[in-house]
Amino acid sequence: MTSTTGGPARVWGSSAPRRLYSVVVFVLLASLDNVAIGLVPPLYGAIADSFEVPQRLLGLVTAISFLVSAVAAVGWAYFGDRTNRKPLLMIGTLLWAAGTGGSALAGNYPTFLTAQLLAAVGLGAVGSVGYSVVTDLITPRRRGLVMSFWGLSQGVGTVAGGLVGGLLGATDWRRPFLMLTVVGLVATAAYLFTYDIRRGQSEPVLAAALAAGEDYDYRISRADLPVILGRRTNRWLILQGLSAQAAFGSLVWLPVLFRERAEEQGYTTATAIVVGAVFAALFQLGGVFSIVGGLIGDALQRRTPSGRALVASVGIFAALPFYLVLFFVPMRIDVPDGAGAGAVVRAVLGSVVSEPTVGLSLLAALLALALTSANSPNWFALIADVNPPENRGTVYSLGNLVNGVGRSAGNGLVGVAFHGLRVAFPPPLNYAVGLAAFQLFFIPTGVMYWLAARTSPKDIADVRQLLHTRARQDPGAEPPPSGDSAPDSLAKP
Repeated sequence: MTSTTGGPARVWGSSAPRRLYSVVVFVLLASLDNVAIGLVPPLYGAIADSFEVPQRLLGLVTAISFLVSAVAAVGWAYFGDRTNRKPLLMIGTLLWAAGTGGSALAGNYPTFLTAQLLAAVGLGAVGSVGYSVVTDLITPRRRGLVMSFWGLSQGVGTVAGGLVGGLLGATDWRRPFLMLTVVGLVATAAYLFTYDIRRGQSEPVLAAALAAGEDYDYRISRADLPVILGRRTNRWLILQGLSAQAAFGSLVWLPVLFRERAEEQGYTTATAIVVGAVFAALFQLGGVFSIVGGLIGDALQRRTPSGRALVASVGIFAALPFYLVLFFVPMRIDVPDGAGAGAVVRAVLGSVVSEPTVGLSLLAALLALALTSANSPNWFALIADVNPPENRGTVYSLGNLVNGVGRSAGNGLVGVAFHGLRVAFPPPLNYAVGLAAFQLFFIPTGVMYWLAARTSPKDIADVRQLLHTRARQDPGAEPPPSGDSAPDSLAKP
């Protein structure tokens, strides 16, 4: 840490409303990547017909986009942990907006794929760099709660994407992409009014030094990477995403399952698309309960440093039977065929109370997603707990890379599974069986969180000791190693 001029005013100089505005902007924009992801699945059929290609090629677009976004996020995060983060976020958002606009204007499948990949590159910045910024605004005591809003915004983004795609795109699939392009441009302007948040300013052990006018001038270097992977909790937090996201990635096909159920009952394709989008959005409302998971994680973490990981592990295991109920309970859909989107939405909402099978399916979905959503805020918070500020964006992006691989595999392979299952199970049963099989990937995820509960106490203690040592050092002194960290990993750039 080195001294600077400006004293406390430099740390806390921004007004409270501007600080709140900055938090809101970063949390809301975290939903954008999921809006873009959720936008496409309800439109698979319409886009495939427009380009005269099989639907599975549209599933391939989503799968590749997951992977490209995750790979790009590693690069964005590494530079974000070394440099000013605001310009990176603005550039990434502009790239995302350009790719989304290009998707709307695409005249064939290769152009659409290229535009979606450009958007995916930009989206890599929003999550990884934005996460690094937000963790510098949250004290450890409230990380689970605030990270639940961060994760919830992404879940809301998925729901919003599905609704926007299904409702606006029912008659013209290009309209949702044009609307989302405008949102991206507005988001870029919103960044202009946020302020640059200082690294480490949320850490209690650094508060006095930062308030006295010192800078936390540690930055990530290549020598940090072996140290990052050497922390056992990091390994479990990163690897769990491979299996977890294989399961979560398959769930983007939920609108297709309910669309197929509607078509099986004789509804036209346009009406079925709206039905599928609305049902999928309703069933994902359980993600709102991630706030409860974050609060429970905060409370248990104050009692034991294993608390967050235990909450995530129990939630994952407990959700499995409710997913099976969701996929296999038969549903009778009663909506006005050929009516406008508003009339169909009202009919679907009314069926929740008038049709017992719909109500049971909604209850199962709420419980399943409420339990698995405990994973999200505690994962975010644990990454911040077991890593120093200059490493968090990169660790998050590495986890996100593995998440992207898992989600890409889940999204792509489940499409192949649906096709293969048609031989034994006619639609929509093939979708139900395929989705149920992919939820078994949650089992290794729960095991890895249980292992993280065993390793996190030591890693958290090591990071706290490291920050405490840095806060006490004289300006210009070389920081000593701490715990499992090597000296090179602590050197200033």
